[in-house]
Amino acid sequence: QVQLVESGGGSVQAGGSLRLSCAASEYLSSSYCMAWFRQAPGKEREGVAAIYTGGRTAYADPVKARFTISQDSAKSSVYLQMSSLKPEDTAMYYCAASFGLICLGSPLQSGKYSFWGQGTQVTVSS
Repeated sequence: QVQLVESGGGSVQAGGSLRLSCAASEYLSSSYCMAWFRQAPGKEREGVAAIYTGGRTAYADPVKARFTISQDSAKSSVYLQMSSLKPEDTAMYYCAASFGLICLGSPLQSGKYSFWGQGTQVTVSS
């Protein structure tokens, strides 16, 4: 059972930046999917960004050019650099991971992920 621990959330004014981190309890193998999702009150969980085998990335349209997902060389941690934050980015952010290439074709679909963190809150004020 892989455990994921997020950190880096907080409160920031619109236009500011935050960097989220997610540490996995073990190496995810050479084939993997890791992603960030978010859920705002009263809304469904949505995919934000994903990184998977070969360093390929995917982003949701609302965050393209503002958010960047990356990972460490050991592929056991993933990061989300968030810039030009907007009030609509306010949500609980969750890290997710899966072994293998199950996320290919739909890397921002929550059903593709087996392991989830507890979440870290991001609040952006106007």
